[in-house]
Amino acid sequence: MLRLPTRCLVVLIGPSSAGKSTWAARYLRPEQVVASDDLRAVVGETRHDQRAGNDAFDLLERIVAMRLKKRLLTVIDTTGLQADRRAAWVALAHRHGLPAFAVVFDTPAAEVRARNAARLPRIPAGALSRQIRTAEVTTDDLLRSEGFDRVVRPDDAVVVPPDLLDAPSLHHRQTQEPVTMRFGLQLPRFDPEPPDLASHLREVARAAEDAGFHSLWVMDHLMQIPQVGREWEDMLESWTTLAWMAGVTERIRLGTLVTGITYRNPAHLAKIIATVDVLSGGRAIAGLGAAWFEREHEAYGWGFPDVADRYARLRDALRLLPLMWGPGSPRFDGETITVPEAICYPRPLQEQVPILVGGSGERTTLRLVAEHADACNLFGDPETVARKLEVLRGHCADVDRPFDDIEVTTLGTVLAAPDADTLAGRVAELTRPDRAPETTAESLGAGTIEDQIGRFRAYADVGVHTAIINLPVTTPERVAELAPLVAAFA
Repeated sequence: MLRLPTRCLVVLIGPSSAGKSTWAARYLRPEQVVASDDLRAVVGETRHDQRAGNDAFDLLERIVAMRLKKRLLTVIDTTGLQADRRAAWVALAHRHGLPAFAVVFDTPAAEVRARNAARLPRIPAGALSRQIRTAEVTTDDLLRSEGFDRVVRPDDAVVVPPDLLDAPSLHHRQTQEPVTMRFGLQLPRFDPEPPDLASHLREVARAAEDAGFHSLWVMDHLMQIPQVGREWEDMLESWTTLAWMAGVTERIRLGTLVTGITYRNPAHLAKIIATVDVLSGGRAIAGLGAAWFEREHEAYGWGFPDVADRYARLRDALRLLPLMWGPGSPRFDGETITVPEAICYPRPLQEQVPILVGGSGERTTLRLVAEHADACNLFGDPETVARKLEVLRGHCADVDRPFDDIEVTTLGTVLAAPDADTLAGRVAELTRPDRAPETTAESLGAGTIEDQIGRFRAYADVGVHTAIINLPVTTPERVAELAPLVAAFA
C-alpha cells in the first residue's frame, strides 16, 4: 500500500500509455490532479490538441505554483520525463515545506506500445519510442539526486495525515516489540442538551473505564473556547463535573486540562481538589495552567492580569497546594497571595496528589514543571515533543531533579474507526463544503485503529507515558471502539 501525506507533491513519471492517468483517477480526487491533457482542452480545442501544448504547460506551471503555495496535495500528470521541470517542481514543493514523491511507471515497453495502438488518437511511434528511451534512463538514483523525498512504484494508494505515514511499520513494531503507555480521554465539549447531558456523561465515563482508559479529563472553562465550538454551547464547571463523574465510575483517574490559576483563590482550589480526591477514593489529578482566555475573564467580571502576574500566581499555587494537603497549618507568603493558615481537612487520600502543568513554553512553563510539577502536558508531533523534552531535561539538570520523576503526557485529537471505509464516512460527515476531506483528516488525526496504534508508538518512542486524546464526536460507542488501541499498549 502506497501512503501519501495529505500535503505533498506527487509527480507521475512514465511514457504515454504507461497507466499514469488511470492510477491517478483511481486513488486521488480530480481536484488534486493537474494533468497537461486536461489543460489542453482548457486552452485548446480538445485534450489532444497538440497546438495548445505550450499554453497548457504554462497554465500547468501556474496552477502547480498556486497549489503548492497553499500547501495542497498536488499530483502532476504529465510524462514527467523532463529533468529540469521535475527539479523545479521539487524545489518549489520544498520551499513551501512539502515532501515530493516520484511515482515511477516502469510499464514494459511492449505493453505501452500495445496500449498506444488501441487509443485514439495515437502518439506517433517515433515520439513514443523517445519517451520510452528517456524513461529507461530516468533511474531512481537520478530522481533522488533531483531532491525527491521518496521514489516509489504505483500501488494501491491511500492519503493519510503526515503523522500516520509510517504507521504500518510502527504498528508492526508495537506488535512485535510492545511498549507500555497509558491513555486518557478528554471531554472538550458537552454536545447533548439537558436533560440528556447527565445520562450521556455517565455512559461516556463508564465506557472509558471499561475500555481501559487510565484517566478522564475536562477543560476548566466557564464558556466554550473558540478552538472547539461556539461561545453559547453548554460548558459545565470542571471540578463539579469531576466530582459527579467520581460517583458513576470506580477506577479511572479524574483531572482538569487545565485549571486556570486566575479563576479561583488557590487555597480554595486546594480544598476543592482535596474534596474530589476524598470522594473519588483517591483518584484526583490537579492540572494547572496560567490561563489565557481573556474573553472569559471579561464575561465573568474577573481581572485578566498580564502574563508575568499570571505566572507568578501559578508559581504560588504550585508551592501552596502541597502545603495545604500536608500536615499542620503553616503560613504561606507568596508573590501574589498570603495564606495565614494552610489548612485542609479532610486531607486528600493520596499521599501526593499529582500536579500536572499544561503548556509547552520552554523558558517559563517547562521550568516550573522541573521545579514543582509531577507531570507535564505537551502538544505537537513526536519530533516537537522530543525537542520539548530535551529542554525539560535541561531544566531538571539545572535544579538537580531526576528527569524520570516527571510523567510526560500529550494532548491531541483522534478520529478513529475500525476500518478504512468507516473512517472515510466519518471524515466525510465532518468535512465542511469549503474544505477537502484531507484537511479534515489531518486536523482531526483521522486513522484506523491500526494506524492509531502506529501513531502512538511514535510518541511512546520519544518518551511519552500517557497520551490524552479527545474525540470529534464523543459517544459511548466511539469510546468503546478505542479499547483495542488502549489494549495494544497495556
